[in-house]
Amino acid sequence: MDLVEELGVIWAARGSPMEGRVLGYLMLSNAPKVSSAELSQALRASTGSISSATRVLLADGFIKRVSVAGERTYYFAVEDDIWGAFLAGERPHLARRERFAEKALELLAAGDEVPKRRLAYMRDYMSWLATYHRKMLADWEQYKRDRDHA
Repeated sequence: MDLVEELGVIWAARGSPMEGRVLGYLMLSNAPKVSSAELSQALRASTGSISSATRVLLADGFIKRVSVAGERTYYFAVEDDIWGAFLAGERPHLARRERFAEKALELLAAGDEVPKRRLAYMRDYMSWLATYHRKMLADWEQYKRDRDHA
């Protein structure tokens, strides 16, 4: 099994194997950007599958869309440090979940103590995790600097 397919299998536990295959292809490519059509051809997948996979990977911060002046084609790329970029990009998702919990808490009735407790934990966890993400990202950047100078 080649590496792209292997990442697809690993990714299947998280969601779609196609997302893992797209991510694997982009990670293992020497090209600075890859078009949807190239992904479709290389992975022998429908344009719809590629579109769905790239949409999820974009939303999760694993890949980025790259535009080329004068072209209408979508190109995609990954950062060299995809995992640090993912960590940094995850904070908006946490903030959205925290805002949801806060809004839900405001809308619940006085007798809804059990749902309120669950939502308060959700809100507080998302807040705590966002703060911890900043520390993790700083620690990760320090780790890379230390590794690169070793």
